[in-house]
Amino acid sequence: PGGVDLTVDAADGALVAKAKAGDYAAFEKLFLRHRNLVYRFAYQMTPRRDDAEDIVQEVFLRAYQNLHRYRDEAKFTTWLLRIATNFSTDKARMYTRRNNLEQQEAKGALEWMTVGNTENAEDNLDTEYKVHALRRALAALPVHHRNVLVLRDLEGREYSELAEILNCTVGGAKLRVLRARRALKERMLPLLE
Repeated sequence: PGGVDLTVDAADGALVAKAKAGDYAAFEKLFLRHRNLVYRFAYQMTPRRDDAEDIVQEVFLRAYQNLHRYRDEAKFTTWLLRIATNFSTDKARMYTRRNNLEQQEAKGALEWMTVGNTENAEDNLDTEYKVHALRRALAALPVHHRNVLVLRDLEGREYSELAEILNCTVGGAKLRVLRARRALKERMLPLLE
């Protein structure tokens, strides 16, 4: 994340124009160019690879179906992430319900641990515990908090782009991130004690 790459934006704009004119190969290039971006976002929202892949497919399907609605006031990637945010919100709600059911069924089951650095097993356990606690705390947040944390802190999106995705002011985006970070901190503290 840093400065704006006008070459990428211009290339996206040209591909979008061709795709709007019926050139499916141009849309396919947009898919190939941006699928990893959407996948990274989706994977943070639903940490199951299959669900993340489903989100990617659905986001690009919706983008293709609604391409006529895209206005080039926003970057194409911003528009894609707005679609991903909306769809992920719905998908995350379903995931949370399913996850709660699975946890009820698996009460008392052992949790598998991955093998880390064998030099200091205690540090590995501590790090793994913190990562697991962070993922649990993030998953327990309301979807609107999780969205802004993934976009800002994990994807590194600028506040101006975040404001476009969330359809709010830059100040509003900063406030949402602040509130989400506070909510995450409140959820993390008991898990780390």
